[in-house]
Amino acid sequence: MSLISNLKPGGKHGVPSGATRDPIGYLVAGLSKLAQSDLIDKIGMRKQTEQVVFSVTRTGFKTLTQASRTFAKAGKKGQPGVRPAATSAPTGVFDLTPTEDEQMLVDVVSEFAEEIVRPAASEADAKCAAPDDLLKASLEIGLPILGLPEELGGVSEERSAMAGTLVAEALAKGDMGLAVATLAPGSVATAIGLWGTDAQQQTYLPAFTGDAVPAAALALSEPTVLFDVLSPSTTATKSGDGYVLNGKKSLVARGDHAELFVVGADLDGKPVLFLVESSTEGLAIEGDPAMGVRAASMTSLVLEDVKVPADAVLGETDGSTYTECVRLSRLAWCALAVGTGQAVLDYVTPYVKTREAFGEPIANRQSVAFMVANIAIELQGMRLLTYRAAARAAAGKDFSKEVALARKACADHGMRIGLDGVQLLGGHGYVKEHPVERWYRDLRAIGIMEGTVLV
Repeated sequence: MSLISNLKPGGKHGVPSGATRDPIGYLVAGLSKLAQSDLIDKIGMRKQTEQVVFSVTRTGFKTLTQASRTFAKAGKKGQPGVRPAATSAPTGVFDLTPTEDEQMLVDVVSEFAEEIVRPAASEADAKCAAPDDLLKASLEIGLPILGLPEELGGVSEERSAMAGTLVAEALAKGDMGLAVATLAPGSVATAIGLWGTDAQQQTYLPAFTGDAVPAAALALSEPTVLFDVLSPSTTATKSGDGYVLNGKKSLVARGDHAELFVVGADLDGKPVLFLVESSTEGLAIEGDPAMGVRAASMTSLVLEDVKVPADAVLGETDGSTYTECVRLSRLAWCALAVGTGQAVLDYVTPYVKTREAFGEPIANRQSVAFMVANIAIELQGMRLLTYRAAARAAAGKDFSKEVALARKACADHGMRIGLDGVQLLGGHGYVKEHPVERWYRDLRAIGIMEGTVLV
């Protein structure tokens, strides 16, 4: 019987009265609420219907950003915000096995990915847009608040880079594009939780912990040749008691719906993060169609003389906050690569055992068997490197070397896994009847994507 169908409703937000607030409790409670609704039927069993195509991505026209929400200023200016504590001291044993709670989290999110995300993936890729029902379902299971400490209305008692990595991996097994679409708002909330001042946290985070969670986007990438994420071309110049931003950011997830952006820009020779509301004058959105990750509705964000106040700076202005943001983002993309790579392996393994050529399964051919084995070997290496980096990030230790190794492995081997998956299916690997061609396109993004999501 389905795990989702076995869940029972609880008290407030689906959590039994007096229960401990943890990621497992919130996600299980969310799925309990989801099981009582008709969202699963709408997404997993709904008939193919004609819908309006996502016009920004398809046609590339320029439009204004969303301006439907005004964030009321709150909190104490200049005061540091709440920070999640680092994980408990390590035992010294090299063991990256998920804890019992983390494994429960993986099981819950994996079922969400299998029952809701995977069935919606093909249509979402074709339409370049995530279904509204799926996005609402992701909010109900608590994805936007997974990285926030309890004091800010979240679920984390400790820094949850490891939990975030496991969630991203599990979602990507359903579909990488939809995983990005559902994780993008939580990435902005996590960034504010990690580096925001008290005023920034009190101004923006209540919206993410409420019922009407805003779409939000992390904008670091730029459409420039030989782009170096640590040296953005977008500029921020001091002007009076604030800053003026100019530039163009690319590969911004659901930018046409976003109500809040975290934008990377150069300030006096240092990369800095800025909080920019969508209602700010001078912002515009352009279509940014991509080869893969299409369900995330990628767009470009154009900034023309965008004026923001002095307290829009997120974190430090010496480049340290920006650099940490890049590393956490790369860690998230590594997790997405591992999840999608696992989907490829799980799909091709039974395929080569049942597909026959010359009177026998093609798995009997040594070249085919070795190719499948190589996928499993490379995938395990990617996973171990990613988990190692996530564990150090969660413990508050320097993880720059570990995440660099993980990203290199995931970019190189991830693309190879996608290519081998298509190759193993032969002609079937080239047609949309099978999902491997979509996974191949998605895995190509790992080596070039910067920002968009973080853990």
